[in-house]
Amino acid sequence: MNQDFKNCIDKKKLYKSYNAKGLVKKEFGSATDDLEDAKLSFSKKRYKWATIQAYYAMFHAARALLYSRGYRERSHYCVLVGIEQLFGEERHIDMKWVRAFKNAMSLREDADYADEYSKEGAEIAIPTFHQLLHHSALRSV
Repeated sequence: MNQDFKNCIDKKKLYKSYNAKGLVKKEFGSATDDLEDAKLSFSKKRYKWATIQAYYAMFHAARALLYSRGYRERSHYCVLVGIEQLFGEERHIDMKWVRAFKNAMSLREDADYADEYSKEGAEIAIPTFHQLLHHSALRSV
């Protein structure tokens, strides 16, 4: 178990939940809806919102993965840590998807908190998530 995962568990930012698995389908629905919203925002040249919506699409897909393992979260960062530990290190998902999620998180934070965003950032986040959504690891949960 990596130290970041242990810290998230110890601080109760990641925790086991008996009802988590029942939320997987709902999270995938949210992920799909957010991806469609991101594409629509991009088509309207609303790159800030496209970036934010693409991140949230990834976030909801990542939550679905955590939920499939019986975990809930109280931190965006710990979602990333949980995915890395439970799926990346166990080779259930390619680490490039973990890095893509981390990159999307950074793009979203820049857009939300620093009002820094670009067409190029949105162009990276949207297709990356579209590929991830159709990845076999996500389809198997």
